[in-house]
Amino acid sequence: MPRDLRSPRYQRLRTIVVSARQAAGLSQTTVAGRLGRPQSYVADIERNERRIDVVEYLALAEAIGFDPLSALKDVMKEPMV
Repeated sequence: MPRDLRSPRYQRLRTIVVSARQAAGLSQTTVAGRLGRPQSYVADIERNERRIDVVEYLALAEAIGFDPLSALKDVMKEPMV
């Protein structure tokens, strides 16, 4: 399984996070504050410059307010490579 930030599945995950944040009307600064991180942490994720692990993904989902399981089901529809 590729660990590339450019893989279709990782791109879809990133898109979901960005779209969910925007749909919730939250700024990167607000989300970062909820996570106890600097704004650049969220910006790096959204610019595809930082890979997130499952624990970070769950924290993002909680901070933004989206269902992490539904989002992952959507990601699984993308090809692995």
